[in-house]
Amino acid sequence: QVQLVETGGDLVQPGGSLRLSCAASGSTFSASSLNWYRQAPGKERELVAGISSRGITNYADPVKGRFTISRDNAKKTVYLEMNSLSPEDTAVYYCNLKFYSSYYWGQGTQVTVSS
Repeated sequence: QVQLVETGGDLVQPGGSLRLSCAASGSTFSASSLNWYRQAPGKERELVAGISSRGITNYADPVKGRFTISRDNAKKTVYLEMNSLSPEDTAVYYCNLKFYSSYYWGQGTQVTVSS
């Protein structure tokens, strides 16, 4: 069974930066694709960024050039580096692991961008 634990969410001022981490348990990490999603109040959950088992990355248009996803297979951890944050980035951020047809979610971490 896979468990995911996100950390790093915080209150940050506009223009600031944060790094989210998601630590995984289980033995499938290196063979899995990993994604960060976010859900703002009153909105649907949306994909923010993803990284394949081979390290290929993809980003949603609103975060391109500002966010960077990376993974450390030895630590079974995926990261989301977020720069130039704006209030529109305020949301609960969720880590997602996909291994073949199985999906796993973390509990989420709150990111609030406000002055």
